[in-house]
Amino acid sequence: MTTNYFADVRELLKLESNAIAQSADRLDPSQVERVVDLLAKCKGKVVILGVGKSGIIAQKIAATMTSVGTAALYLHPSDALHGGLGIVQQEDVVIVLSNSGETDEIVAMLPYLQNRHVKIVAIVGNVNSTLARKAEAVLDASVDQEACPLNLAPTTSTTVALAIGDALAVTLMKVKGLTTDEFANNHPAGRLGKRLTLRVADLMHGDSESPTIATGSSWVEVVRAISKGGLGAVCVVDGAGNLAGIITDGDLRRAIEQTTHDALGRLTCDDFMTRKPTVATPELLAFDALQLMENRPSQISVLPVVDVAGKCLGLIRVHDIVRGGI
Repeated sequence: MTTNYFADVRELLKLESNAIAQSADRLDPSQVERVVDLLAKCKGKVVILGVGKSGIIAQKIAATMTSVGTAALYLHPSDALHGGLGIVQQEDVVIVLSNSGETDEIVAMLPYLQNRHVKIVAIVGNVNSTLARKAEAVLDASVDQEACPLNLAPTTSTTVALAIGDALAVTLMKVKGLTTDEFANNHPAGRLGKRLTLRVADLMHGDSESPTIATGSSWVEVVRAISKGGLGAVCVVDGAGNLAGIITDGDLRRAIEQTTHDALGRLTCDDFMTRKPTVATPELLAFDALQLMENRPSQISVLPVVDVAGKCLGLIRVHDIVRGGI
C-alpha cells in the first residue's frame, strides 16, 4: 500500500489557510471597529480566557499583545473561579475564546465578569451562543470544518482564532504607534532584541585596547601597533587625533610584498593606509555596522569608530558583533 503524506499535509494546510481567508470575509466590520476601539482605549490590561486548546491559543495571543505594546495576560476560567478572578479590574477588557460559545467553565465565568462591569469581547465559533449574547462585541471565528479527518479535533478553528488574535495585536500596535525603540525595549534578549538594542559603543575596542599611530609612522611602527592591539588593524590619526586612515594586516603584508628591499626604509603608513575609510559612530546600532561591512562590493571586517567631529575613538570588528550575538 502506497501513501502520499505530502499530498495530505499540503491539502490540510490549504484547508486551514482557506479558513483564515474566509474568516476575513466573514467578520462584521462594525464589530471589528468596536473591538479595536475597546482595546485601544483600555486603561487597564487585556485579560484573555480560554479552555483546552482555546486556552493555549489565548496564551499565545496574550504573549503577542504584550510584546507589541498592549499589556495582556492569560487567565484560566477554573483558576479564576478559585481566586484568580481578583486579577480582573473594572478598567480591563476581557477577551474570551470558545469555539462553541457554550463551554461550561466559560459560561460559569460570565456572570462574575459582568458583576465587575468589564467589557467582554468574544472570539467565538457560534455567534448565537451564550458567550456571544453576553459579550460587548463579537468576532466570528466559525469554520466550515476542522482539519481533523473526524471533524472533531480543534485544528482549523484554533488556527482561525489565533490569526484573529494576531491581527488584533498588530492592529493595536499600529493604532498606538509603537516605535522600533519601544519594540526593542520589550525584546531585550535574543538575536532580535540585540539587533535592536546593541550599539557600536557596547562592543567596540576603545583607545586603551586599540592603539593608534600618527601619520608618517614607519611600517615597522605599524607592525608594532597591530601586534600590541591584537585586533588585526590599526587606525592612523593626525596631530589633532582625527582619523586619517586605517591599516589592516592584509594592507601591511601587501605593502611589504610590493616594496623593494631598498625602499622599505622609506615606507610609511601614509603610503599604504586606506584613506577616508567607511566608519561607524558609537551610537550606530551594531547590526547596522555589520551591514556597512557586508553590504558592499568588497567585504571588510573592521571599522574605525569616530565621533561627530571625526576624532578616532577605536575599532569594531565583525568578530565583535558576531560574538555579541547578532
